[in-house]
Amino acid sequence: MIRKSLTVIRFVIRIRADWETGLYIHELPEWPHFTWDTRSIAGGLSAVRLHQGELLGKMHGYGMSSRWDATLKALTEETIKSSAIEGVALNPESVRSSIARRLGLEAGGIQGNEDRNVEGVVELMLDATQNYEAPLNDARLFGWHNSLFPGGYSGLHKIRVAAWRDAPMHVASGHRVGMEKIHFVAPPADRVEPEMTAFFDWINGDSQPDPLLKAAIAHLWFVTIHPFEDGNGRITRAISDLCLARSDGSQQRFYSMSSQILEERTEYYNILESSQKGSMDITEWLTWFLRCLDRAIEKSNLITDGALEKESFFNRLKKQSVVLNERQQKVVDKLFTGFKGNLTAEKWEKITKCSRPTAVRDISDLIEKGVLIQNEAGGRSTSYRLAAAPAGEKQ
Repeated sequence: MIRKSLTVIRFVIRIRADWETGLYIHELPEWPHFTWDTRSIAGGLSAVRLHQGELLGKMHGYGMSSRWDATLKALTEETIKSSAIEGVALNPESVRSSIARRLGLEAGGIQGNEDRNVEGVVELMLDATQNYEAPLNDARLFGWHNSLFPGGYSGLHKIRVAAWRDAPMHVASGHRVGMEKIHFVAPPADRVEPEMTAFFDWINGDSQPDPLLKAAIAHLWFVTIHPFEDGNGRITRAISDLCLARSDGSQQRFYSMSSQILEERTEYYNILESSQKGSMDITEWLTWFLRCLDRAIEKSNLITDGALEKESFFNRLKKQSVVLNERQQKVVDKLFTGFKGNLTAEKWEKITKCSRPTAVRDISDLIEKGVLIQNEAGGRSTSYRLAAAPAGEKQ
């Protein structure tokens, strides 16, 4: 489903005759046998492999705690941004806490009532990335779909959940029925099941040994079938994430493809539309996908550098024999993983579920140890930040 800029029109009985002439790739006799110019994509493929290897090598030089901290950040970004592409806003703190809890990591945040919608999206993302070696099949995708729509509704609309669609489907822009511009018409509903059987045979097989190309092809192939009434985009990107995890050979993730797609959303939709029309040559799609992935890996340095900063910080504390209690450890961890606003005694109470006097003692102790510094504003605005290094350490 594409909200805001695009609207998915469900249960279409009539397809307008004035849409662009020509065949979609799923109507061609060669479907689904994709072709591409190997020489044209060779440079982009080599660049991604190089940067992917450099990133994984860099991260393997960090401690296990830092690698999982970077993974938490990357998976949080991927989950939030994949939904944002479809116009669905998720609470970042809820997403991060849910992922941390499910991975057995310190949530480091203020716990509240669980958001079933967030929990479902997180379940999908973690199954794709943590169980990447498991084969894809209809039961698994139905589970993902059910996680996206636990109540059986997409907004105010009742939809068919955990089952292939049973009605025509097209993607269009415009909100007035009969006046919309059709961008794509999916295969008829009676073709969905055999199309998905062919897709499962391919993705679980070894006919395409390069996992990066497999991620790109799987993305285009699945979204072209458009097998569900809603949620196809998010499940498409989860399948790509599964393929990329296979490429990395690890449950730990250090980059977010969906974050980069969101930045390039207009171009993303344009290249999808053009690739779904014309011929089975998908050279342009593979070129765009690889370049987008390469840019996502480049930006991951912001995440990995944060992990290194955290590891260095705690190494300095260890050298100074600075010991933190459980509450202090929890808050300091949080300060490295996306803390919003300034740290105050009130926030300390909520995060650690302690009393105000205990919060004040914990904060005072960290100031004395050189871990925290009080910001200039005082009174009711009193707040704190991490020190650059423990007391006594030269910069």
